[in-house]
Amino acid sequence: VQLQASGGGLVQAGGSLRLSCAASGGTFSSYDMAWFRQAPGKEREFVAAVWWRGGTTFYADSVKGRFTISRDNAKNSVHLRMISLKPEDTAVYYCAARRDQRAILSVAAFKLRDRNEYEYWGQGTLVTVSS
Repeated sequence: VQLQASGGGLVQAGGSLRLSCAASGGTFSSYDMAWFRQAPGKEREFVAAVWWRGGTTFYADSVKGRFTISRDNAKNSVHLRMISLKPEDTAVYYCAARRDQRAILSVAAFKLRDRNEYEYWGQGTLVTVSS
């Protein structure tokens, strides 16, 4: 599956952005989808994910309550709505996809947070939050 992320930009602290990721080349509804981010000099970290079955969502503690991940299976897309942005949210944001229809929810809750579990990655979109 190919992933194309968009929607990044420059925003002031307290502002909002909506990232989008368009998928092609696979059965989108069968993939777990996630957003990760990587700040300069830091490792790529988990932000949010949505399970393929039932749409259960998972969030990093640092973004819980401020970010919302959603998927639209009819449009083969996943979105990340970000509000109350902080300078520490500045990073390149990547969408990612994995396919594992065997995992039960309790297992998925761990696997979806692990960047090594994802097979497919988009090119990244830069989010810069100024103070």
